[in-house]
Amino acid sequence: MRILVTGANGQLGNEMQVLAKENPQHTYYFTDVQDLDICNKDAIWAYIAEKQIELIVNCAAYTAVDKAEDNPELARQLNCEAPKELARAAQFHGAAMIQVSTDYVFDGTAHTPYAEDCEPCPDSVYGTTKLAGEYEVINNCKQAIVIRTAWLYSTFGNNFVKTMLRLGKERDNLGVVFDQIGTPTYANDLAQAIYSIINKGIVPGIYHFSNEGVCSWYDFTVAIHRLAGITSCKVRPLHTAEYPAKANRPAYSVLDKTKIKTTFGIEIPHWEESLERCLEKL
Repeated sequence: MRILVTGANGQLGNEMQVLAKENPQHTYYFTDVQDLDICNKDAIWAYIAEKQIELIVNCAAYTAVDKAEDNPELARQLNCEAPKELARAAQFHGAAMIQVSTDYVFDGTAHTPYAEDCEPCPDSVYGTTKLAGEYEVINNCKQAIVIRTAWLYSTFGNNFVKTMLRLGKERDNLGVVFDQIGTPTYANDLAQAIYSIINKGIVPGIYHFSNEGVCSWYDFTVAIHRLAGITSCKVRPLHTAEYPAKANRPAYSVLDKTKIKTTFGIEIPHWEESLERCLEKL
């Protein structure tokens, strides 16, 4: 299969490149903005036609959650308009599409894990634009899958794990919010799930994927420091109100992963097990 992966320089895109070596039966086109500007409609259509793309995995997004509040138009371009055009071009050329989305499509007021059929209710520009992108992809490409994920980290780029490692070494104490609950997701595990879907065959619809288990950002930080052997930094729990941010974060964004596990036979590791694997690579 001829596969286009956009956003190839991001966390997930990089993990897709790493795992491509284990899936040599496909031909890959890994692109970032300098190779293919997905905000350029003509460029999208020309690229997909020229390379005869059969599947698009869109890992590109505007993910700066707070900055999105000040740049709603840019967030909309990348998170909604670009996926829409990718989906339209995919449909025209008989290709399939996998769109990566987010737990931020929910406002986080639930107390039990969000299933795919729960009513979305985003509470930020980022969440709103990502949800709009989901609708565009599903409405414009018959063979489309949306995968919502959460709290993504990896050995690539900037992310929460790397920041906590750095601060743990630089400071003797650190405050981290304890009243936002979710599940960290190792981007390598998500990439492996995407390859499982590709190899088993597209079953259109919305799916949820994160690692197993539940924790707060505070718990996550404590685990990062413990597994990394950082003992000199005391981590203290903060209320969200003590750490003001421009965009609202979901207080509870645990995703129910039953559908993706049963549909594609995917086994998902516990978040702490995956964190340990990531830290070993770092």
